[in-house]
Amino acid sequence: MTDNGTQIVSWQSCMVEAIVQQTPSIKSFFLRLSRPFAHIAGQHVDVRLTAPDGYSAMRSYSIASSAASSPIIELAIERLPDGEVSAYFHDIAIVGDEIELRGPLGGHFLWPEPAVDAVLLIGAGSGLVPLMAMIRHRSTQDPAVPTALLLSARTAEDVLFSEELHSVEINDAAFVLALAITREDPIRASDFGRRIDSAMVKEVLARLHRKPTQIFVCGSNDFVNIATEGALRAGLDPSIIKTERYGG
Repeated sequence: MTDNGTQIVSWQSCMVEAIVQQTPSIKSFFLRLSRPFAHIAGQHVDVRLTAPDGYSAMRSYSIASSAASSPIIELAIERLPDGEVSAYFHDIAIVGDEIELRGPLGGHFLWPEPAVDAVLLIGAGSGLVPLMAMIRHRSTQDPAVPTALLLSARTAEDVLFSEELHSVEINDAAFVLALAITREDPIRASDFGRRIDSAMVKEVLARLHRKPTQIFVCGSNDFVNIATEGALRAGLDPSIIKTERYGG
């Protein structure tokens, strides 16, 4: 704790408990913390890898787990071209390995507390990860909050957490799921076969039956720009839009 009362988040060791292949390019890593913490849906951790010669590399990854105090957190990591940290996780990391992380971090891109009014989530690829933490938190803590997820993916195979999302949609009348499939025809009539645009955002809002008071957009820089423009053109207030941008 600093003199002004700010909590210092220090590095800790954690162990890889399990690894799950989620899509062709994304794996989930379940990490057992040496010092468990509670986080808010939308927060992230920094991961640091250090080579024997002292060289280190650090990247930030959003937490996919529901916001609860647990000794195990889930990170869903996409393999990126020339990404040295993501390449380590995908090609080298095995169950039992130890890595360093610090967190939870982030105070802007957070599920609203208390959550009362409608929420719109827009994501692409691994940009779903913090949004998934919000969906999981909502399912247990705020199930009455109307929520829509508009998710962009190249193909149906590339939809992260696909089975879980469809299960939530089937069992939760207050949750709307719409997929924007960009490189093949969508399987479901309720999904879209193009990139996200304002007309798509308007249609998803119509399914939500009310205007949201919070909008969260997460993905690459280009995606966030396009999705945010679509939301604005759909008539949504820029003051309620929060964005999280990934490299690439």
